[in-house]
Amino acid sequence: MTTSPGIGRTAARDDIERAHLVDPTDRTWSISRASVSPDLAALARRFWIPVWDVPEGHDSVQRVLQYPVCLIVVSDTYTRFYGVVSGLSHTMLTGRGWAVGVMLQPATGHLLTGEPVRLMTDRHVDLTTVAAIDGAALTQGVRSAMRPDPHSPDAQAQAREVVEEALRPLLPVDDEGLLVNAIVEDVETSPELLRVDDLCARFDISERTLQRLLHKRIGLGPKWLIRRRRLQEAADRLRDADAELAGIAVDLGYADQAHFTRDFRKATGLTPGEFASRFR
Repeated sequence: MTTSPGIGRTAARDDIERAHLVDPTDRTWSISRASVSPDLAALARRFWIPVWDVPEGHDSVQRVLQYPVCLIVVSDTYTRFYGVVSGLSHTMLTGRGWAVGVMLQPATGHLLTGEPVRLMTDRHVDLTTVAAIDGAALTQGVRSAMRPDPHSPDAQAQAREVVEEALRPLLPVDDEGLLVNAIVEDVETSPELLRVDDLCARFDISERTLQRLLHKRIGLGPKWLIRRRRLQEAADRLRDADAELAGIAVDLGYADQAHFTRDFRKATGLTPGEFASRFR
């Protein structure tokens, strides 16, 4: 398990942090992260458990370029199932609180809802309304574990076990689900992959079939998937002191630096230079 404070780091980053557009001056929160049990690898990727204490009269805005997966989040005040956010995800932290989140695999949203995940794009619903899981029992178990001391590693481990037990009845993942997991993983781990037709060729499927599969299982199409991975990688590289905007633009397949700047600002609300300056 890794624990990251709400302060800047230029070393030891991993793929988890690419998506979180952290403000390195915000010291009001901490976050613990942990892998799921190996038998659940086809259903879920990882847990994250933030705990925060924001002074009265202040707030802490968490901005995330979300991965192409659905989420389950239980806090002391709400319990939710989230579809994929096509733009920038915003979460406002106020007062004292905690949350237990699990990042699902691309296959899993459809298994939970029984419907095309495109119906959940940019939406969330109360977890107790999701058909394939006992959201009320999951919520009660997580809150029972976390409320005495949300900073406790034992409490967090117990909360994760509650979530995992609720997910296990969804196993085994169907073949279509395993295929979409593999497609998304390939995009996320292949920085040289910049074209949809190249992705289709890797999996020997037509673009129409790929479109249909992704809209059913993650709610968005292949062009969005490739673009999101590029933006996450850009956000990661911009944290380095020696980052050069022109070089990043070329490496990520943009026609020029101006195109990269427009794309990054549209997605994050910041220019690449403004984001990079946070870490200087």
